[in-house]
Amino acid sequence: MPEIAEVARITHFLRKHLVGKRISKVIAADDSNVFGKVGTTGAEFQKAVTGKKVISAGSQGKYFWITLDSPPHPVMHFGMTGWLHIRSEQTGYTRYVEKTKNDKEEWPPRFWKFQLETDSDPKVEVAFTDARRFGRVRLVDCPGDNIRKHSPLKENGPDPVVDKDVFTEEYLVQKMRNRHVPIKALLLDQAMISGIGNWVGDEIMYHSRMHPEQYSDTFSDEDMAKLFRSIMYVCDTAVGHLGDSDKFPDDWLFNHRWGKGKKDASTILPTGEKIVFITVGGRTSCVVPSVQKKTGNATVSITKEEREALENGEESKYFEEKAPKKGGKAKNIKEEEEEQQPAPRSARSAKRKAVKEEEGDEEAAPEKVTPVKKIAKKPRKGATTDAEPVSGNAAKTKKGKPEAKPASPAPDLGRRRSGRLRGKDA
Repeated sequence: MPEIAEVARITHFLRKHLVGKRISKVIAADDSNVFGKVGTTGAEFQKAVTGKKVISAGSQGKYFWITLDSPPHPVMHFGMTGWLHIRSEQTGYTRYVEKTKNDKEEWPPRFWKFQLETDSDPKVEVAFTDARRFGRVRLVDCPGDNIRKHSPLKENGPDPVVDKDVFTEEYLVQKMRNRHVPIKALLLDQAMISGIGNWVGDEIMYHSRMHPEQYSDTFSDEDMAKLFRSIMYVCDTAVGHLGDSDKFPDDWLFNHRWGKGKKDASTILPTGEKIVFITVGGRTSCVVPSVQKKTGNATVSITKEEREALENGEESKYFEEKAPKKGGKAKNIKEEEEEQQPAPRSARSAKRKAVKEEEGDEEAAPEKVTPVKKIAKKPRKGATTDAEPVSGNAAKTKKGKPEAKPASPAPDLGRRRSGRLRGKDA
């Protein structure tokens, strides 16, 4: 999914090529997902944008928009696979646009949802594409300066790069202390912080030397300050390079994290540190366990290497040593793993769910767990039991008559099959 750096890249190209020009022609597909799920249609978008002059372009986290000379204004989100193309311009980078300098440009590009052109000379041609249709294009009817005060932007948290006056260390510390969720899940929560997605979140965790599974309210003040500095460093650097990964520092995890599931892919950093992949909050996280050690309570899932270290009494390889509490850290972690207690739901869960649905993220809310009914095991032939019958009908003999209850009940030779709770992860 395009994150804060990729959205900043597109905003840069919009300011460079579209701002100050008038849109003379618009064609929009009538997509019930991209337009329809946010209350508009391709025809309404086409009517609202045609003939308008583009005044400015802006972004907040994973959202971006263009301000026209009169409302309504288009506000867009890429979802999982969305992108904005400008003809004869390489707006896409790495995995978002599969095109090299030798490729012949296809226009309009595949999976386009709208395309427009300006009346300038030379004209500018722009197209929004989305193969999987998780992207969203809406119209916000308000003065251009108030776009961020309206949905969906007002429900989202501050942008670490754009909103430096709001996203402060004090803001982050307060959010971490007031929540009891894995720290990676908090970073991905767009209602808390705008723009951080999977790869940016992993990079932040790596540079702050924090484990993504550790609960947000278990870090020290020093750790929280370190995390804030890491967020600012990673986001400022990625946005400063407009998502151009060739310009990212050599020591970034980004340069080595894309080998999961690929044959002969490296799982070791140049420093010799091993890379592993775990699932946190329903999302795959890239972790370097020997660097990112758990210093407090964490979710119950641990890697194979961590489990073996605990069993062999070598927890210092993956868990930072601190003063033991009631049996020591290794024992506490084992006990927590056995208890498997889920984190309590936050009062803001509905709001965060709405934000995730708005993004079109593949991650869905966990399904309700429904217990399977217990089934009584049938007694062996000839055995009797005083257990109540499972069905509402009385048991019958071969001739259809109810069986007589024995004067002295025989021991129950049957055994009830224990019920199991079965759920499906999001």
